[in-house]
Amino acid sequence: MNQMLRQAQAMQRKLAKAQEELATKEVSGSAGGGVVTAVVAGGGTSLKSVTIDPDAVDPADVEMLQDMVVAAVNEALRAAKKLESETMGDITGGLGLPPGLV
Repeated sequence: MNQMLRQAQAMQRKLAKAQEELATKEVSGSAGGGVVTAVVAGGGTSLKSVTIDPDAVDPADVEMLQDMVVAAVNEALRAAKKLESETMGDITGGLGLPPGLV
């Protein structure tokens, strides 16, 4: 029983360290062939930046630009979630924990 408790505590420490490391990483997503790029924190907890090519700004078609921003942010968030899953999966191994539990 004590050994299981020690293993659980060790895993908690590893998970906390991995979450700290994820917070320092950045992942990006783009849309419109790179016209819009979004950068989010590795854990997907915050949007760091959005870059828009000035040539993409068409006052007559603002909706298209808005759609590209949303698509770029969503792609970056998916990449962050994938990075988080891979990082945490390496630590939790085959425990079969439900997604988002860690």
